[in-house]
Amino acid sequence: MHLVVDHPLILHKLTILRDKSTGPKEFRELIREIATLMTYEAMRHLALRKKIVQTPLEECEGYEINDKNIVVVPILRAGLGMLDGVLQLVPNASVGYAGMYRDPETKMPVEYYVKFPAFYDDTEVFILDPMLATGNSAVKAIDLVKGKGGKHITLLSVVSAPEGLKVVELKHPDVRILTCAIDRGLNDHAYILPGLGDAGDRLYRTK
Repeated sequence: MHLVVDHPLILHKLTILRDKSTGPKEFRELIREIATLMTYEAMRHLALRKKIVQTPLEECEGYEINDKNIVVVPILRAGLGMLDGVLQLVPNASVGYAGMYRDPETKMPVEYYVKFPAFYDDTEVFILDPMLATGNSAVKAIDLVKGKGGKHITLLSVVSAPEGLKVVELKHPDVRILTCAIDRGLNDHAYILPGLGDAGDRLYRTK
């Protein structure tokens, strides 16, 4: 199941993000801001528990989430650009890392580093990757999370290709996917069109 988060603020920021003249500083800021806005929608389903607080006038019944039972997993390296935007809203969340790169010949992900905190039966896991292109890296990250016991998984991708969405939904139909845009498709090098280029390179100015 996927949901397109097309809030006007997100669409405005995404347009600037796509522009090839947008520099790395602004690109990083925009990725972080979009991730924060996506988190608002991505966590709408979180369970609430009641809590009594004392206002300056009297006791009041309120609500809280258990943000200590949330795990955020950026797919390295581009997913790191979204991490602070998510943690701004859930600062007590744990963070895991799924490090992988795409083999230029096979287009398949190559795992090089994985570190996760504990997953419990009710842990909410949010996987971060700005670009959902072929879907192979996302599927691999989801496989790794499930292999360690993660059950309730949401994937946040700023821009997605139809091919990537299809792959993830076929392999992991139980995973919720949030994206800000579904673009036209992939080119011969598996880059999203029109896309926004290589998010990792634009974040860290490696090209």
